[in-house]
Amino acid sequence: MQDIKVTIIDRQGQHHTVDAPTDMNMNVMELVRSYELAPEGTIGICGGMAMCASCQCYVLSDHELPEMSYDEDAMLAEAFHVQENSRLGCQLHIHDALNGLTIELAPES
Repeated sequence: MQDIKVTIIDRQGQHHTVDAPTDMNMNVMELVRSYELAPEGTIGICGGMAMCASCQCYVLSDHELPEMSYDEDAMLAEAFHVQENSRLGCQLHIHDALNGLTIELAPES
């Protein structure tokens, strides 16, 4: 197994292309936190349980993503700044098929 590349656009508009391990069952929210691309306490507040929208991101690349769960869909229905390409980063697990993924962090609510 090897790392894949993921590009994350932070809330200041900076682009960061980072290595994302495929063998640790990480999700996008954890990836953002591990590279400290959002101030501590502003992303993943619920710990990745799809119970807040602090890790909302916009998927900018054309990757086939897993279907949205009921919990993710319900949380996004209550969130601010939702767009058609919004997803919760905690629900997007890192795997080989996401190589080249580009996401932008949604503004803080």
